[in-house]
Amino acid sequence: MQEKVPFWKNPYIVLVLCTLMILISYGTRQSFGLFLIPISDSISNGRVEPFSFAVSLQTLVIGLSVPFVSMIADKWLGPVKMLAIGGFLYALGMYLLSAAVSELHLTLSVGVLSGLAAAGCGLPMLLSVVGRVAPEDRRSLWLGIVSAGGTGGQMFLVPLNGFLLARMDWTDAMIILAAFIFAIVPMAIFVGKASGEALDQKKDTQTLGQALSEAKEASSYWYLCLGFFTCGFQVQFVVTHLPKYLEDTGTGVTIGAHAIALIGFSNMIGTAIAGKLGGHFQKKNLLVMLYVGRSLIMMAFFLAPVSQMSVYIFASLIGLLWLATVPLTAGIISTMFGPRYMATLYAIAFLSHQIGGALSTWMGGVVRDATGSYELWWWFIILGGALAALFHLPIKEKPVARLAEAT
Repeated sequence: MQEKVPFWKNPYIVLVLCTLMILISYGTRQSFGLFLIPISDSISNGRVEPFSFAVSLQTLVIGLSVPFVSMIADKWLGPVKMLAIGGFLYALGMYLLSAAVSELHLTLSVGVLSGLAAAGCGLPMLLSVVGRVAPEDRRSLWLGIVSAGGTGGQMFLVPLNGFLLARMDWTDAMIILAAFIFAIVPMAIFVGKASGEALDQKKDTQTLGQALSEAKEASSYWYLCLGFFTCGFQVQFVVTHLPKYLEDTGTGVTIGAHAIALIGFSNMIGTAIAGKLGGHFQKKNLLVMLYVGRSLIMMAFFLAPVSQMSVYIFASLIGLLWLATVPLTAGIISTMFGPRYMATLYAIAFLSHQIGGALSTWMGGVVRDATGSYELWWWFIILGGALAALFHLPIKEKPVARLAEAT
């Protein structure tokens, strides 16, 4: 007689918990724009460049370390242990930030420690887990749901942090945020229990070295990485500097928090739709349209007179395209190479994404401090979308020879 499987030991529990974990992890990063002004006033006499640098360094550290973190998880530790370690260190980094008294403390807590930690509990690790447990015919949709959960954090954590900052010192608000992040640890442990044998790595014969060599020879994979650079280049600038940009235009910082939350709400819809569409249409064509649409929306927002209404319209529209790139990009990687080493292969693409985000976040602050305006950098952000669309045109969205022969 077949042993009855407990109700909680199924892929749907994994999907829910992974969505909650990325909600916390990504929502934390999207909240940094709200802390930009109080932290800058408290530690760097109102200069925004030091905190901008710390956030951009975190973005870069995540990108540089996530391939190695993913390789360690794929080859030795497994994703569950890596998620738990990452959640613990991320919470510690935010707690140390609450005690920061110098620009060096900002750099070490936000840029270095939290960057390393976020690499272990971010999208590459979570998408690899979901990619292995999801039913094959629903994989693109499930990747879209988890990706949508990322900016779902904007709906929850960004307004929550705005509420806390309006009623207490930023240091106390940061401690509360650290407590939310620590919840990743028990959720990661439960994911390991609920996944059953789906995360068993011993049954795969391909080695990590073989997977990397296979990816290195695929030109479509590198075009995908170049396009993903622009994704980070665009979204990280907006989420970090939009509150300050709106303050400069006289619209106010508070509406910036509302806009970021609205982006998160729209993204939950747009990313889930993108995941669904990715199961029916060529993902690369959807990505071309997505990047072009982003740039057109950003250009219209920048050129139009800024008002509360224009901000809300911009947030609603750009949110539909915000992280819709993620399930499509991850889906192409899974289609090309299979789900076994998806954490590592997606992490390399994610490195490109983070380099773009780090460059844009830091240079946005540099340009703002040097010229007193974000105007010049907005044009760079808009141009990036057109280039990303061109990068995706030559991509061949089909399995590599190894998978095609097996099929």
